[in-house]
Amino acid sequence: MVLEATMICIDNSEWMRNGDYPTNRFQAQADAVNLICGAKTQSNPENTVGILTMAGKGVRVLVTPTSDLGKILACMHGLEIGGEMNLAAGIQVAQLALKHRQNKKQQQRIIVFAGSPVKHDKKMLEMIGRKLKKNSVALDVVDFGEDEEGKSEKLEALVAAVNNNDTSHIVHVPPGPNALSDVLISTPIFTGDGEGGSGFAAAAAAAAAGGVSGFEFGVDPNLDPELALALRVSMEEERARQEAAAKRAAEEAARQEKGGEKQSSSQDATMAESSTVANPEAEKRTDLTDDENALLQQALAMSMDDPASNAAVRDTDMPDAAEDDQDLQLALQLSVEDSVKESSSQSNQTDMSKLLADQSFVSSIIASLPGVDPNDASVKDLLASMQKESEKKDEDKPSNEEEKK
Repeated sequence: MVLEATMICIDNSEWMRNGDYPTNRFQAQADAVNLICGAKTQSNPENTVGILTMAGKGVRVLVTPTSDLGKILACMHGLEIGGEMNLAAGIQVAQLALKHRQNKKQQQRIIVFAGSPVKHDKKMLEMIGRKLKKNSVALDVVDFGEDEEGKSEKLEALVAAVNNNDTSHIVHVPPGPNALSDVLISTPIFTGDGEGGSGFAAAAAAAAAGGVSGFEFGVDPNLDPELALALRVSMEEERARQEAAAKRAAEEAARQEKGGEKQSSSQDATMAESSTVANPEAEKRTDLTDDENALLQQALAMSMDDPASNAAVRDTDMPDAAEDDQDLQLALQLSVEDSVKESSSQSNQTDMSKLLADQSFVSSIIASLPGVDPNDASVKDLLASMQKESEKKDEDKPSNEEEKK
């Protein structure tokens, strides 16, 4: 497994606006850079990657070599396009950044994306290449875009001056419908330098490309068995969770459907019960109305001293007629007794007169009647007149008996 520190030189010149690569040259280059960064950091956790731009107002280092992939990818957003590419200055600044790397055991590599014409002459590029070789710096060049002013020849001469034991490479990518990253994934830039890093680089590149290889989850279990096992366990847990959620949803739907049927049947039963209950209430009201009418007729008959009605009253069950009002029951019983006593013989009438003559008895009866005040003046006058009549009858009674004799 190769331990490397890599600097990627990006071409952000005006030529990157050309649309001969989908969607344009700069976007195709950005996708390829992201793929390379993912491959480098995943092939070895101690690998570092840095990025710089070669056009614009000058060479600018976006991020120094780091293993933080998020930081590397974030620096690619919002880059300005303009100016001309300065290939020589970009390579020299990249060599200087690698010289100040923290881990001196890391091998040094520079990856250059050249998508615009090269202004430098061939001799100058060969001199830069020999300097890189002297400092043990490997160089990979991605040549894309049009070939003007012998661009390809200059870049090949640069790589030939740097190459040592086939550690440096150059890849020519002609314009076309294919994405730049798809073409580079099968090149030596991803397959490694032949020193044991080829398998790791290829697996990392495939994982960064979104699982282009045939490995499950985009990870070769032979290279990283722990990561593959963790991904497999996580996937199984997620699948079990989704199945349990689907099962609960099905059970809840079935329960709601069953509950709806029970609710509809209970509503029907409630409506039927309410209709059956309504009829007894109506019948009860009718019975009460009939009882009230019967009591009213009995009262009218008693007021008219109708013997037939009095006989009917004796057959009436008084407690059932007035079971809710004891005062009314007592009043009705007294009225019935009065009617019966009036229809009896003269001896009974004499007894009644004696009872009426008893002031305490009459006062207790009046006090028991509902709504009658025994202290009322009219009631007292009525009792006094009744007593006088009783006394008068008692005085006239001997004379009547004499006349009969």
